[in-house]
Amino acid sequence: MSTMGIIDEPKITKEEVLVLMDDDFNSRNVCVVTGAAGGIGRATAVASATNNIMTVGLDINEEEGKKTEQMARDMGGQMVFIQTDLTCDEDIELAVAEAAKLGQIRYVANIAGVQHIDPIDKFPMEKYDMMQKMMLRAPYYLSELTIPYMKKSASGCGAIGNMSSVHGHICTMNKSVYNITKFGLRALSQSISVQGDGKIRSFTVSTAYVKTNLVLKQVPAQAEQRGITPEEVVRDVMKGKSLVKEMMSPIEVGNLFIFGFSRFAKYLVGGDLLFDGGFMLTI
Repeated sequence: MSTMGIIDEPKITKEEVLVLMDDDFNSRNVCVVTGAAGGIGRATAVASATNNIMTVGLDINEEEGKKTEQMARDMGGQMVFIQTDLTCDEDIELAVAEAAKLGQIRYVANIAGVQHIDPIDKFPMEKYDMMQKMMLRAPYYLSELTIPYMKKSASGCGAIGNMSSVHGHICTMNKSVYNITKFGLRALSQSISVQGDGKIRSFTVSTAYVKTNLVLKQVPAQAEQRGITPEEVVRDVMKGKSLVKEMMSPIEVGNLFIFGFSRFAKYLVGGDLLFDGGFMLTI
């Protein structure tokens, strides 16, 4: 069986989107979503727009970002895509300024991420710098820029969700920088929340392996470094520690962000939504 056959990123249907009744889920409020060109970022952007929130998607991949924009609109939502290099402060500043023109910024979903697999003594420092900028510094800077808008809203409330991982709880082999950024996002969420007076909330979402292209691209490198087949990587490394053997779909993760932003998550203040299929119970 081919690796592509094992992990194909599933399509998003409207029936799969969690739609919640929340007065703040309206087109006057804005949700900024990074990594919107695919995977969990795409799913979260589509879910946000389907919940009637004015959604602004950020990603460096304009072609795929525009596809996400069209998907959201096809489902009846409102979304604008802004091509953004998250390693560039000027791009981030421009994106936030443009998002603010579309309504009241109330929600941010920091999802963009990349993976590089190498042991520490062979890890390229240029990869380290890029991953830190995209996956930890950009979420911090986006929080810094958007929190003032949230404070100026009628209620003074807002929520920032950060995509962590089981790798924000435990460290696995040859993923040192990924581990560092995911642990860091949990610390960022708690730091935002402790300063937020219960009004500016932040939280993390932690999952095991999700059916995304990011996961798919890891399989060959994992197989080579571990000396096993791609099929064994999926079966024994990725799914082996999980009690639920099916990987989550991106929209299932996107729905967790929608819940975290909603009125139903009032007490989710600095907390972590660990939806890992029992992965952490088995290590």
